Amino acid sequence: QVQLVESGGGLVQSGGSLRLSCTTSGSILDYYAIGWFRQAPGKEREGVSCIGSGGSTDYDDSVKGRVTISRDNVKNTIYLEMTNLKPEDTAVYYCAAALSFRCTVNAGAQYKYWGQGTQVTVSS
Repeated sequence: QVQLVESGGGLVQSGGSLRLSCTTSGSILDYYAIGWFRQAPGKEREGVSCIGSGGSTDYDDSVKGRVTISRDNVKNTIYLEMTNLKPEDTAVYYCAAALSFRCTVNAGAQYKYWGQGTQVTVSS
């Protein structure tokens, strides 16, 4: 079974930076795309970024220029580096896996495996 564990969230000031990590249960990155999603209370889930098993990436327009997604296939870990954080970035961030060579950031329905999430809070 594919299992995902997020880490790296926390409380930061506006303009601060965080690096989120998503560690997978096995050597799945050759076959699975990994997406980062976020959801704030009372709001719809939205895609942040994703990386396909082939290495291609996609970013939501709201975070382009402020986030970078990357992967370490040896460590079975995907990273989301975020800079210049804003209060509107406050949400629970989830990583998810989909069996896909490429990915689209808003194609959340194809992701079948989800982590428990990590809270990111950005204060003004």
